[in-house]
Amino acid sequence: MEPIEKRRIGIMGGTFDPIHVGHLMLAQWALDGLSLDEVWLVPTGMSYMKASRQILPGEERLHMTELAVCDNDRFRCLDLEVRREGYTYSYETLEELRNLYPEEEFYFILGADCLFAIEGWKAPERIFGCCTLVAAVRGDRNLSEMEAKRKELMEKFRPERGIVLLPFLSMSLSSTEIRERVRKGQSVRYLVPDRVLAYIREKGFYQS
Repeated sequence: MEPIEKRRIGIMGGTFDPIHVGHLMLAQWALDGLSLDEVWLVPTGMSYMKASRQILPGEERLHMTELAVCDNDRFRCLDLEVRREGYTYSYETLEELRNLYPEEEFYFILGADCLFAIEGWKAPERIFGCCTLVAAVRGDRNLSEMEAKRKELMEKFRPERGIVLLPFLSMSLSSTEIRERVRKGQSVRYLVPDRVLAYIREKGFYQS
């Protein structure tokens, strides 16, 4: 009997406060560029790295993410971090997914800056043990810098699944900027999906 070929699944975590078109474009870029079968988006629960900033409840950020991906059958939204009590850590999420779905091959999709910060995350060696790391190459970090960091991390952690650099658009859109525009009464149309924009308006998020 021939071995069953594993599905290739992208995992993309984030606070998603709110999710915006930059997140979705990166997910689509990874889907196409790495020939993934699906991308699963995982809104963070209580992030230990953002504990000092007031963020929307996990259920609200989860719902906005579900609204953002509901019309794309290659994207899924997972609630496992929102349901987890206490601080949430990427290594725990990746290990849980690996245990739940041993037949899948996971690709952890990160922004460019995360490649330079991941050594300071909780248990980075366990992250590398669960997945292929995928870092977006954008204008804020040039390719030579990122290739040097990739090589350094490969030598330090020796991940079996490796680190992939994914060429991506140069764009600086952030959830912080979107929240600030809403607070100022400025339009965020075209920056977030229409369903997400309607929900933000309905709930009055980010206005104060």
